[in-house]
Formats: sequence, structure tokens, C-alpha cells
Amino acid sequence: MATNTEVVVGKKRKNFVAQDAPLGYVAGLGRGAHGFTTRSDIGPAREATDVPDERSFKPSFKKSKTQDEPEEDEDLNDSNFDEFAGYGGSLFSSGPYEKDDAEADAVYDAIDDRMDTRRRERRELKFQEEIKKFRNERPKIQQQFSDLKRALSDVTDSEWLNIPEVGDARNKKQRNAFLRPDRFTPLPDTVLQRSASASQRVNSLDPRGFKTPLPGTITPGFATSARIDLNQIGEARNSMLGIKLDQVSDSVSGQTVIDPKGYLTDLNSMTPQISGDINDVKKARLLLKSVISTNPKHAPGWIAAARLEEVTGHSQAARNIVMRGTEVCPTSEDIWIEAIRLMPLDQSKLVVSQALQQIPESVKIWVKAADLESEVPAKRKVLRKALEQIPSSVKLWKMVVELESPEDARILLGRAVECCPTSVELWLALSKLESYENARQVLNKARESVPTDRQIWITAAQLEEANGNIQMVEKIIERALTSLQANGVEINREQWIKEAEAAEKSGSVNTCQAIIRNIIGIGVEDEDQIDQWMEDAESCTSHEAIECARAAYAHALTKFPNNTDIWLSAAYFEKNHGSRESLEGLLQKAVAHCPKAEVLWLMGAKSKWLAGDVPAARSILALAFQANPNSEDIWLAAVKLESENNEFERGRLLLQKARGSAPTARVMMKSAKLEWQLNNIEKSVELLEEAVKLHPDYPKLWMMLGQIYAQKGEVSQSRDWLNQGLKKCPNSIPLWLLLARLEVKTGVTTKARSVLEKARQKNPKSAELWLESVRIEVQSGMKNIGLSVMAKAMQECPNSGILWAEAIFLENKPQRRTKSVDALKKCEHDSSVLLAVAKLFWAERKVNKAREWFTRAIKIDPDFGDGWAYFYKFELQHGTEEQQKVVLKKCALAEPRHGEEWCSVSKDIANWRKHTEELLPLVASVLSTPT
Repeated sequence: MATNTEVVVGKKRKNFVAQDAPLGYVAGLGRGAHGFTTRSDIGPAREATDVPDERSFKPSFKKSKTQDEPEEDEDLNDSNFDEFAGYGGSLFSSGPYEKDDAEADAVYDAIDDRMDTRRRERRELKFQEEIKKFRNERPKIQQQFSDLKRALSDVTDSEWLNIPEVGDARNKKQRNAFLRPDRFTPLPDTVLQRSASASQRVNSLDPRGFKTPLPGTITPGFATSARIDLNQIGEARNSMLGIKLDQVSDSVSGQTVIDPKGYLTDLNSMTPQISGDINDVKKARLLLKSVISTNPKHAPGWIAAARLEEVTGHSQAARNIVMRGTEVCPTSEDIWIEAIRLMPLDQSKLVVSQALQQIPESVKIWVKAADLESEVPAKRKVLRKALEQIPSSVKLWKMVVELESPEDARILLGRAVECCPTSVELWLALSKLESYENARQVLNKARESVPTDRQIWITAAQLEEANGNIQMVEKIIERALTSLQANGVEINREQWIKEAEAAEKSGSVNTCQAIIRNIIGIGVEDEDQIDQWMEDAESCTSHEAIECARAAYAHALTKFPNNTDIWLSAAYFEKNHGSRESLEGLLQKAVAHCPKAEVLWLMGAKSKWLAGDVPAARSILALAFQANPNSEDIWLAAVKLESENNEFERGRLLLQKARGSAPTARVMMKSAKLEWQLNNIEKSVELLEEAVKLHPDYPKLWMMLGQIYAQKGEVSQSRDWLNQGLKKCPNSIPLWLLLARLEVKTGVTTKARSVLEKARQKNPKSAELWLESVRIEVQSGMKNIGLSVMAKAMQECPNSGILWAEAIFLENKPQRRTKSVDALKKCEHDSSVLLAVAKLFWAERKVNKAREWFTRAIKIDPDFGDGWAYFYKFELQHGTEEQQKVVLKKCALAEPRHGEEWCSVSKDIANWRKHTEELLPLVASVLSTPT
């Protein structure tokens, strides 16, 4: 029984080797083996339309589902069940998906997208802010080591080689063994003797070479004839190479003796090498051959085949192909031109004659035929034959006219305009060759023939202006616009303005102004006229069309004579691009229309004063007083005029009248300053004490009191006045700085620190206060503390140019370049940062770069006096006398008023009468050369 049981069991269970492997089983995985797939696992490759092979196809037996069994995709876990909604997922996932379902899904998707776009911008901004905040709090490792990466540029080669490798346990001698000098081991004497015997020459044969030492054996190889001397062969080769080089070059001057013309000829005769594969050429040749055979009337196919042969160096084959193409496509202009190009010069003329027989009206072939001729008479003959065949070709007429003399050209152009009456170029060329009366007739005929071209009308206007008939210019332009509009031509303002600019460049000033006057108002709404016309004037100015811009301003002023802004713009335009007479004439008209505009009166008075006409300036200011009684600016301008001309008593009287009629803070300050400048200290203090009672919130009054007492040496009184001023004006930064500098000057640095700290509490985010704190620490010899204060300042004022400029020079020299890059990223258009970069290049003796950055600094802010002063000092050291004069002249025109170093010199009482040309060298002498 036992045996029968085992037999039955053995029949039911397969042998272990014959059983299927469990799912995911990989043999040897525990020993580190990896699974792989072979072709036998995935079956043979077959197309999707092939009938499957039964040998490699295993039918899949799926268990049929009953009605009670749930769907496989449906999740019936408790976690997916809701008491209200039931199981999650789609209720109708097992049902058919119809067109109505798709439309409903599209509607719901559109609603979701609409709801999503409502707050998308706010959500994206919030997300960006969160990302930025997260990056600031937890920066990437790459950002943390950015400064160290930049410092790698300063690592020397020896330092880099001494960096130990990771996991290298060798000592320094072993790692750097290749840096030590090579060690040589002395060779044995036998090796030296062998090499010496090998280089010796043998003149006689060894008698042992004919005898065999041992009977029945082979003669030994080492005892036979002499060896070959390889050293001598190398020397001979070098000698031959030297001889060849001497033949092609001059041994004295080193210049080549090869004929360059012959060399270029040889190069042209060489077969061009193609960079592609030869198989690609064969494929292209077969493809083009099929194109030619299937569509022989297609000329581009023949041209492409010929060019392929030309590229591969088979010029004759290319010529044969293209000539066969001309036989098949005799009316194709392109293939004849290609054949002319490929043929040699002597044969190309024959090809041209054949082409003209087939296509006698081809302009391109006639032009090609003219180009083949080298002599002018021959060219003229060919072109005249061409005009007999094609008299309506403008190109041929222009080529013929270019070859003729002016008189013959005039006759030919007369015939040309008859044959080509619609060519504007021919009409204009003829009018330029005719006399004044004949030119007018020619242009009249041209207008009749081409009534839609504006160039004819503009040329007519220029003709009248050139002959002194200025009155007709305006009428011609008006008629031009009327006629063109009547013929349905759209008037384009931009095109006409460009024509006006071109007319001005050609010297026709009245024509360009007439065009501007008549065209500037077309297509502009009433509410946009001022803005559009000012924009047109600025555009013309930028294109250096000064007369066009002047005409635009004049037209705007005729339409808006009471607009002060237009008068100011026109006045500044005349100041920069006009003469003094034109400026004064414009200002006279301006004050007549806008008498309340104080700026216009002051500009007129200043123009007269700069011209040296002081009485005229006084009369202008007197008229300004009548139009603007009790005007502060006019009072102060009159006082400045008198004080600049040494009329101090008249200035005092004017200020006294001003204090009586208009006792403003500026009038009181100017009164006290005039007395201070004239060294009348007691009177100045008296006026200031009276002024602070009337205007306690004007900080300059308190500053002047503090400065006067500091100048007298009464430090305590100066400190008291400044403290009183800070109680009234706690937001005045210059007042805080003046008090802190006073404490530093007296040696009480601790008090200065407390003053600046108190100032920063009342005026947060003030870069000037932080900068003063940094400088106090650095001047006290505590640079480390200064750097820490600078770090706090950069956190509070990250976009301050003056802080970045100071931070650059606080760094050590190797780190300054990196700091300047960071500064330019933060403050790209700040004049202080640009000046610091220029000083950095100056310190590195990079003169050209420094000059370039100085120019950028003063261009971006012409009112920055420190930039001009440093630039002038730089030119004094590294520039020529002419460059120094250019900087001085430009600075005088800019008239800078700001800058720390500039104001410290210009506002000094001792320099109160000095002008910009005198102040610039003074400021430059105070500055120190950057190091």
C-alpha cells in the first residue's frame, strides 16, 4: 500500500526541476546576481499585422466573472467608504462613455480652469515670496560657497597641486614624486661598450664571415658584415629637410620666395574636398537623377545636379549636365544663367548668344552679357541692343545712363522716361540734369505720369528752395498732401517725417520745416497733440535733425502759446542745440505769452548775464518783478546777480526789501549767508537767530548757526544750537551728521556713536547715517567693527549705492573685484557704484577701463560732482592735456551741485565766488588716489 501511495503522489506532483518558478524569482539573487531578459523570453520580433505563431503563443485562461463578484478596479475597503457619499470613485465607471459625458466633462473642466485663474496671480506671487523667503533662510549649498568658488581664481598652481586627494594615504614625497628631479642610475660598462661599437664604421670585412668556425653549423650573425648606422641616417634626413626649407624661404629675411599669384592659381586648380560622406553624395546624385528623369522640364533639378557635380570637383560633368538642361528647358532663364556661370569666359559668350536666341526678352541674360564684356564701348553696345529688345526695362536704362557722359545721359533719360513713364527714379534723375525751367517741366510731367508718389513733390520743393523761390516751398507741400489724398494715397506721418529728416541732411532746411508743419497734425487726436508733438521733436533731436525738431516746437507753440511746459522744452532745446540769439529771442516770446513763469524770466536774465550784458539782465529781472511781485526766486536771482558783480550793497538792499515783503526761510538764509560771506559774523548770527524764531522747522538755519560757532571755535555753543535744531527737525539727516562730525572733531568718538545710533532710531533705513557710522569705526582703527556695522547696514539698506561703494574698498584687494560684481548686480545704475568700479580699475592701473567707467558714471548722473572730480584727477595723472580740457569743459556745462566731496569744497565760505571751472581743480586736489 505504501508503494502504491507514493506512486500516486508522484504522478500528481511534478518533479522540482520541472515546476514553474515563483513570480519575481531571479536565480542567484542572494549571491549578488542580476536578472536579465533574452530574446527567448519576449519571443521573436514581428509586425503588428502578422499572424501570431502558435509555438510562442500561450492562451490566457481568464476566469469568467459571475454577477455576484464585484469589479476588480473598485476599491471596497473601509477607508474608501463614506457614510454620506458611499464608496469613492465614479459610480458609472463600468458604463459606456458617450458624447454627452465628454461634453459634461469639458464643461466641468472649463469651470475648474476659470475658478483656478481667479486667484492664480496672487497664488503665484505668494508662492514666489515663500520660495524667496525660504531661500533666504535656508540657502543652497551652492550659494553658501559662491564666495569661496570665486576665491579659487587666486589659487596658484603649486597650491592646487599640494591639495591632497581624498583617501590618499601616501606621504607628501610619494605624492609629489614627479616634482622632484629625475634620478638616474649609472649603466654598466658593457652597455656603454656595446653602444660605442654599434656607432663605429667598419671599412673592411671580417675574414671570419667567410669561414664557418664549427663544421656543420651556421655562421654566427654577430660576426658577419658591419651594421647599419641609424644615427647617420637621421642626420642625413635632417640635412635634406633643411635644404628643402632653404629652397622655399630666404635665409636672410625669412620671407617666402613662392610666387603668391601662382600659389593662388594652384589653389584654384585644386579639387575642392567635400566634408560629407561619399555615400551621401551618391544618394544625392541618384535622387537628382531620378528628379531629372521623371520631370525633365523642371529646371531647378538640372541646376541642383550641376551644382552637386561642381561641389564634388567634377566641373566638366557639371557643364555637360547644365547644357543638356538648356536643351530640355530652353525657355528657363535660371538654367541659362547657371550655364553662363559654369562655362569658361571664351565659351560663356557663345552660351549667352544661344540664350538670347531662345529668350531675347530676358533682362538678366542681357545684364550677364554686359558683365562679360570688359571694355566700356562693348558694354554700351550690348546694353543698347538690349534696349532695342526690351525698351521698358528700368534696370537696363539705368545701366546705360551710368556709362554715358552727363549730356548723353540727359538725352538717354529723355528717351527713358518716354519708354518707362512710371519710373520715378528716371524722372528724378532727368530733373537733376536739366536746367531750372526744364526741371520744373520734367517734374510736372512726372506728377502727371505718377500722381501717387510723394518723392516727386518733395524734389520739386527742394528745386524751388535751391533756386531761391522760398514762397513756393510751402505751397508745393500743401498741394502735395491735397493731391495725394485725392488720388487715394494714405498719408503716413512716420514716412513723411523721415523724408523731412533726409531733406534736412541734404541741406533743404525750408523744405524739411514745411513738411513738418503740414504733416505733424495729421492723424493725431486733439487730446494727444502735445504729447505726440513733443515726442516727434525729441525723436528728431535724437536723429540729429535739429531744424525738424525746431519746426515741431514752433508748430506746437503756435497751437498752444500759453503752455509753459512747451516753452520750457523749446528753451532747453535752444540752449543745447541753438545759439544765444535764438535762445534769447525764444525767451522774449515766452515771457510775453507766459509772464507768470518765473523760470523763463530767470533763464533770460542768466543768458544776458553770461553774455556779459549785466544791465540787460537787470532790466529783465525788473520786468519779472512787475509780473511776479514778491517772488522768492526772482528776489534771490537779483541778489545773486548783484553779488556776482561785486554790488554787495545793492544785494543787501534787495535782501532787506525781500525780508520786508516776503520773509521766507530761503530769503532769511540767503541774507545771513551773504553777511557771513562778507565776514560780517555778528550780523549773520543776528539774522539767523531771528530766522529760527520765524522758521524753526527749516534745518539749514540751525546748521548755519552751528557752523558759524564752530568756525569761531565755540564748540559748546555750536553743539547747543545743533541740539536745539534736532529737537525741531529730528528728520534732518545732514543736521545729525553735522553734530556727529563735530563730536569726532573734538575727539569724543563715543558721543558721536551715540548720536548716530539715536539718529538711526528716529530715521530708520538711512544709508547716510550707516555710512557715517562705518567711517567713524574705520577712522578709529577698528576695521573689524566697521565691517560688522557695514554688514548690519547692508541688511537694512540692501540697495544703497553709497554703502556698496564704501563696502568695495573695505575689502582686501583680492576680494574687491568680487564685491564690485555683487554691487553692480544690486545697484546697476547707481553713480556711486559706477564711480567705485572706476576707482577700482584706476587702482589696478587699467587706464582704458577706468576711463570707460568714469564716463558711465558722469553720463548716468551729470549732477554728481564727485564723479567729475575723480575723473578730472584721473586725467591729470593718466590723460593728455586735451582730455583734461574736455572733462573740464563738460563739467562746466553740466554744473554739478551734489556729491559729498564736491559740496564740502563748493559750500566752503572761502570758495563762495568760485565757478565750476575753478572748483573742479580744487576738489580734485583734495581727493586721494585710490590704492
